[in-house]
Amino acid sequence: MASTYTGERRTHLEALAELLPAHGLVGRMVGGDDPVLWAWHPRSGKQTIIFATPAHRGWMFLWSPGGQGSADDLDQTARSLRDTLSVELG
Repeated sequence: MASTYTGERRTHLEALAELLPAHGLVGRMVGGDDPVLWAWHPRSGKQTIIFATPAHRGWMFLWSPGGQGSADDLDQTARSLRDTLSVELG
């Protein structure tokens, strides 16, 4: 049985995942009982895994390289993620 923490983390990741198509991104929940969000930019081919973690003031999303966003501002988080992934591979 999943903990309350895991359920809350999944809720935040799913909310972000729902916004990704509007920002030109694709995402899929992975990890079963320990959910993370796998996101990619179809044109650049870049991808990352997004983690959700509790922070001092609510929940934060973290992704590489060095990206982060707030669960309180999902649109800004999706834009930041898009900016990270939209750089074309050389």
